[in-house]
Formats: sequence, C-alpha cells, structure tokens
Amino acid sequence: MRVANDILIPELARLLSEGKEVRFTPSGVSMRPFIEGDKDSVILESVTNAPRRGDIILAQVQTLCGRQTYVLHRLVRIEDDTFVLQGDGNLGGEEYCKRGDIIGRVKRIESPKGRKKPITRGYLWFWLKPVRKWLLKIYRHTYLRMMYDV
Repeated sequence: MRVANDILIPELARLLSEGKEVRFTPSGVSMRPFIEGDKDSVILESVTNAPRRGDIILAQVQTLCGRQTYVLHRLVRIEDDTFVLQGDGNLGGEEYCKRGDIIGRVKRIESPKGRKKPITRGYLWFWLKPVRKWLLKIYRHTYLRMMYDV
C-alpha cells in the first residue's frame, strides 16, 4: 500500500523523535544501486549527533520552484550550516537543507527477502561520478534483472 509523503513522513518524524527506529520502502530510482526503490526497505534512526558526509538521510528540501518535498539522499558535503544532498543514481542535481530539515538517517537497508545490504559511505561511488552513467546502465541490465526479476 502506498501512502502519500505528506502523511507518511510526519508520522516517521514523530516516531523517530520518540527514539524509535522506523522501516519503510522508499520509491524512485535516485538511490540506485544502493537502494532499489519500491523493493528494498530502509530502517531509519534519529540523528542525535551531527550527520557526516556519506550518510544517507531523509530530509525536507525545497525544489527550484519553491515547493517543499522529501528526499532520501546521500550527504555529499557540508557548507557552513547547509547540508548538500545528492541521490547516488543521479548524475547531476543537488538538494540543500539545514540541520532542522533532517528527519532521520538510514541505519540499515534490506532486500525484499530480508537480506541486509551493506551500507557504504559512498566515497568510491562519488569519485566514479564521471562513469556512473555507464555503471548504472550495466547495473540495470544485469544485476537488477538477476536479483529482482525485472
């Protein structure tokens, strides 16, 4: 069952603020190859200490047209008090948020069969940005088909 982000995310934030961990299945392909949308589950924890570069965080960001939306993306850098996010599957584009806009941090990623997937800091993936386009294409046409019967 799909729940609108405007309903789901505030409830996740409430549970996280109570110190609970929450599990949900994100949608979209912006975090490929590390999180497969509509298939993998993520377990979020509250962010009690400062987020670090490489963390995958759920945050509220403002789009270019001024609308507020939520993203589950990797923290790629910190500029003063601004956190810069980018999806691992995105070849361009960044989102910006402040500390108060961060809702939670990914603690664990699980496949549909319950297999724990490794959480990496994404540093190597970040440096492979010039060739990501081809790596993602190979991923879609081989591994993804094999693992998820796409």
